[in-house]
Amino acid sequence: MRADDWALPYPSTRQPVCGDDVVATSQPLAVSAGLRAFELGGNAVDAALAAALALTVVEPTSNGIGGDLFALVAEPDGTVRGLNASGRAPCGLDVDRLRAAPAMPRLGWDAVTVPGAPSGWGALAHDGARLPLATLAEPAVRLAREGFPVSPVTATAWARAQQRFADWPAFAATFLPGGRAPRAGERIALPDHAATLEQLAATHGDALYRGALGEQLVAHARATGGALREQDLTAHTPEWVSTLTRDAGGSRIHELPPNGQGVAALIALGILERTDVADRDPDDPAALHWQIEATKHALADARTEVADPDRMRVQPWALLARERLDARAAALRTDHASDPGHGHADLGGTVFLVAADREGRAVSLIQSNYEGFGSGVVVPGTGIALHNRGAGFVTDASHPNVVAPGARPFHTIIPALATDHADVPRAAFGVMGGPMQAQGHVQLVCRSTLAGQGPQAAIDAPRWRVDAGREVALEPGVPAATRRDLARRGHRVTVAEPAGFGGAQAAVALPHGGWAAASDPRKDGQAAGR
Repeated sequence: MRADDWALPYPSTRQPVCGDDVVATSQPLAVSAGLRAFELGGNAVDAALAAALALTVVEPTSNGIGGDLFALVAEPDGTVRGLNASGRAPCGLDVDRLRAAPAMPRLGWDAVTVPGAPSGWGALAHDGARLPLATLAEPAVRLAREGFPVSPVTATAWARAQQRFADWPAFAATFLPGGRAPRAGERIALPDHAATLEQLAATHGDALYRGALGEQLVAHARATGGALREQDLTAHTPEWVSTLTRDAGGSRIHELPPNGQGVAALIALGILERTDVADRDPDDPAALHWQIEATKHALADARTEVADPDRMRVQPWALLARERLDARAAALRTDHASDPGHGHADLGGTVFLVAADREGRAVSLIQSNYEGFGSGVVVPGTGIALHNRGAGFVTDASHPNVVAPGARPFHTIIPALATDHADVPRAAFGVMGGPMQAQGHVQLVCRSTLAGQGPQAAIDAPRWRVDAGREVALEPGVPAATRRDLARRGHRVTVAEPAGFGGAQAAVALPHGGWAAASDPRKDGQAAGR
């Protein structure tokens, strides 16, 4: 019997985990941090914060202190709040140079926007948590200082980062001990990360925006050609916002408004409402065809219109207008795959978690570096890897999402909630993974809310992914007959490995109290309860 063989040669299924308090993330050590918060008397917001802080340590390949955060919080009394903790482009950015380029850079300072995640932790701690943020950060600090064994999926992503950033000295010094990425099961400590988390927890994030950590960040920018300055950090503030909603199968689906792509999921669900997809088995090829087509049209709208809400030419509610959805649905055909110009987006690196408590509160939280470790820029001595979310801008001056000083870029990361029509929480759910996210939300809603599948079954089910044009990638579990049927309808079908289909978590309210939580087998994570 060996502990260093990471192969899983046999099909397996997971069971949903039931409990009065539940948490599900893509990394088990972060789940433990969330459960500890519950044990100390915290609520779902506390558990989500503890797990989120731990994830920056144990899964730095997808999120970190230098990334952004979005969250949805549903209270038992029917109050639903959205938190946008995404940062803006530096005011001193050389936009003329960038707009002259064919596309935004994906690496280096040009791709860096103000990190918003620490401000999001502070906002949630101030307006929802019961325990001190320093207490919630203790598991993350201990893991970073004492070290932890790296899990298999994270180790694979870390190895990719080694190839990308091996020649970046500050990155290598922080994340490539001994000159290489840690392998699965190997132990790694991140002591700089631990000290930084302590400062952030003690100040509710302010150390980055108005304190010593911000000074270190700006000093590094000045020394290495970055445009980020003190005024960019001090001007940053997270925003509590109202959600966008769409009814589906007796539930109300909540998404955050732009600058994220959550509206695309609602557009697709609105289009599908005008088809017979709700009457079909969730694995019926015709149902999959309708979902794929609706999603392409929704992503085309998002690609054309979604940007910083202060810069959009079409308001988010107008994208969900009845007449617009009628027109989109009328363009669909049962026997023809379309190309509405939705384009192709690269996959990113993200973590998503859910937490729900015995009082009926649910939290859906997502945070991200965007692509793996992000921009490659690491602030020496802090453990802060800065995201490359600026790559979400475009360089076309006529587009609302064009790169601009002080603007927030188009964001892929989106959390989701389902409530009843009094907004009492029914479910928190999401699918991490770049362009998979909006279409992953559509698939989960169709399987759970419309078809009645349980959270684990809806997560386990084989997925499809819209790529460019008429290309559709399918997981190996999609039957050959379904692949042939989709191909006959004009889809250019390929079969791809599960790593490219995101990772989901979900918590669903049980009829007699408590929650059923589920976690995606495509990732390292788990669901747990008490």
